[in-house]
Amino acid sequence: QGLLVESGGGLVQPGGSLRLSCVASGFRFSSYAMSWYRQAPGQERDLVASIGSLGTTTNYADSVKGRFTISRDNAKNTVYLQMHSLKPEDTAMYYCGTRSRDYWGQGTQVTVSS
Repeated sequence: QGLLVESGGGLVQPGGSLRLSCVASGFRFSSYAMSWYRQAPGQERDLVASIGSLGTTTNYADSVKGRFTISRDNAKNTVYLQMHSLKPEDTAMYYCGTRSRDYWGQGTQVTVSS
């Protein structure tokens, strides 16, 4: 019965920043490692970043390392993705989910243009 709702996407210029949020409900959020994924048209859904259940360990795709930061606030049942120095190739639908892929959100669109 888990539910994840993403927000924070939008249109941004190259070099700009966005902060995505994902609020969880219906399951014990603090027991799950969480991930952000993205999918561009015609491409597979790829892992962007993951964070352990306690928020003490993280990992990133090479393409975003040094530009994106994943974090979580277990008291708020929320996981974040802070994105800096955005590039047109970052344009995609961004999804949050448990690292186990038991639960998924509906996604939020990020478009980097101009």
